[in-house]
Amino acid sequence: MAFTNRLRGFIIIGLLPALTIYLLFVIVPILWSAYYGFFDWKGIGAARFIGLDNYVEALKDPIFWRALKNNMIIVVASILGQLPIALLLSLILRKSTLFHRFVRSAVFMPMVVSSIVIGLIWGYIYHPQIGILNVLLEQIGLSSWIRDWLGDPSINMYSVSAPVIWANIGPYLIIFLSAIQNISSDVEEAAKIDGAIKGKWLYLIVIPMIWDTIKVAIVLCISGSLKAFDLIFVMTGGGPAQSTELLATYMYNNTFEIFRYGYGSAVSTLIIIISMILVLGSQVLMRKRGM
Repeated sequence: MAFTNRLRGFIIIGLLPALTIYLLFVIVPILWSAYYGFFDWKGIGAARFIGLDNYVEALKDPIFWRALKNNMIIVVASILGQLPIALLLSLILRKSTLFHRFVRSAVFMPMVVSSIVIGLIWGYIYHPQIGILNVLLEQIGLSSWIRDWLGDPSINMYSVSAPVIWANIGPYLIIFLSAIQNISSDVEEAAKIDGAIKGKWLYLIVIPMIWDTIKVAIVLCISGSLKAFDLIFVMTGGGPAQSTELLATYMYNNTFEIFRYGYGSAVSTLIIIISMILVLGSQVLMRKRGM
């Protein structure tokens, strides 16, 4: 008992520095932001207490709901794009040859490149006059497909989803690769002996055995998509006419463009609440289905 108590004490002491940093740089700013959401404040001067007015205004603003809708498009596109592609690549690249390691590094490369650079590159790809995509479509005889990919409100959210998916496959590839490599080779051999072809092996063996990892990846995908900002801000700035506005760009524009710090703080608090609801909802849904 004495040894257990001493070990517990060492663990608590070891965790204190990390917990202190987490509280100071994560929890306290969140609480501070929620607090300022109750004030009319421009960032300087006196703050005037207005209660829930900022939160009510945000929930009544159609641009806020458009931004939420756009964020949901990013969430769905990320879950249906990043996770299946990462899982498929992890199955293909699980060997440790030089070629497989090179391809894994190439897939992960966007994560070490600045988001500003990625946004600029994709902005040039989508450029209506000189963009590679439109030039390529014209060269192969598909001129009717040429679009203003970032300027057309009917398709621009789907256009900006593509670089978001491409830039964030790498982490999920590493996560799935680690999970699959932990599956015993005996299981795969037994499946082959029983006549399980690749498709059945993936569906009946791999996915059930790494399902806990997939659930974690879904949570990361949802939370990451709801805080998406940099790529969209560089490519469109939320325009044209707020057609690609996201919750994060909406919060940024209100806070730093028109200096409504109290309102921006309320929006940031709503983003956290929405994220928690979606993450918890996804967990409850998967639990009810026995996943």
